[in-house]
Amino acid sequence: MAGHSKWNNIKGRKGAQDAKRGKIFQKLSREIYMAAKSGGPDPSSNPSLRLVLDKAKTANMPNDNVQRAIKKATTSGEGENYDEIIYEGYGPAGVAILVHTLTDNRNRTSTNVRVAFNKNGGSLGETGSVAYMFDRKGYIAIEREGLDVDEDTMLMSVLEAGGEELEASEEVFEIYTEASDFPDVRDALEKEGYVFAQSELTMVPQVVTELSEKDLETLQTIVDVLEEDDDVSEVYTSANI
Repeated sequence: MAGHSKWNNIKGRKGAQDAKRGKIFQKLSREIYMAAKSGGPDPSSNPSLRLVLDKAKTANMPNDNVQRAIKKATTSGEGENYDEIIYEGYGPAGVAILVHTLTDNRNRTSTNVRVAFNKNGGSLGETGSVAYMFDRKGYIAIEREGLDVDEDTMLMSVLEAGGEELEASEEVFEIYTEASDFPDVRDALEKEGYVFAQSELTMVPQVVTELSEKDLETLQTIVDVLEEDDDVSEVYTSANI
């Protein structure tokens, strides 16, 4: 993970995400609904719901939207049902792409994802073709502006909390954990008073691919088209953006 700043990618996409805020809230509502339906409405006893609520908080999703999704899950009987499906493929220069979806229509989603790849310079791969190139990790970003903590102090906090790795830049501390340790590390750092700019489970590429400017533009087109799809919840790539 050394040398791979996820924060640069987050910052680079923030403006585009702000423009699609309504669609992002719609997708988060679906994730909240499924988490609450399967594990109950209390985030203290439902880790999956807690994770989604963290995502919703980072996205500045209104609490009314959150509560509506939870209420819908707990009062609608059988209600809706969604399947989690992961698609794997390649972008320009063979860059790996993982697409996580939450769908109520497998055929529709499969067709849309395939078209997004094929019409924009990518290719859809078989199951298992690129997933092995990524590791499931916990990720926490803490902005350094206004934070009177040096790198050594932060490293000590991370290690004592059970974190795996700390990457520091002038702007931000980036903390990586094992997926299973993420909730404990997050809670321990919160108790110390740290405020998170980002907190999530994510997929981290084992090897980062450097792309030319032209290939980056092609990759960005593929990612943008995929993220426009209502069924797509997350898109991960191995590119150094």
